Amino acid sequence: MTNSKKSSNNSLKNHELYAIAETSGQQFWFEVNRYYDIDRLKAKEKDKITLDKVLLLKDKDSITVGKPYVKDAKIELEVVSHKRDKKILVYKMRPKKKTRRKMGHRQELTRVMVKSIKVGKPTPKSSSKKEETVKKETKPKSEKSTN
Repeated sequence: MTNSKKSSNNSLKNHELYAIAETSGQQFWFEVNRYYDIDRLKAKEKDKITLDKVLLLKDKDSITVGKPYVKDAKIELEVVSHKRDKKILVYKMRPKKKTRRKMGHRQELTRVMVKSIKVGKPTPKSSSKKEETVKKETKPKSEKSTN
């Protein structure tokens, strides 16, 4: 009896195009038409955001790793909503000192939807600037009359 694993076509389709990008000091695995909760951004709902710090990009046939970032790769996001995360309780106690402190924290988050992952071709920068030659007109010297 052989030990073989069967993979469905749906699991392969989900991972045809993805990117790993850096935002809010963290790295996220982004896929198209999925939403993610990242740290609060200064943007209104339904605003478009573009991420340029793409670390890795996987297309249908190839994987591109950046040094440190992939050139001309962009991820377009749309802000869905702003929300707050669940409350985290922090309890500090010093033994034998009757010192206790209980605090709570709720992280401010922005929920974003990935609209597209693009790899743009580098735009040719025209390094040859048109040089304009300025012609200096020479004025004939006026003769001084001696009187």
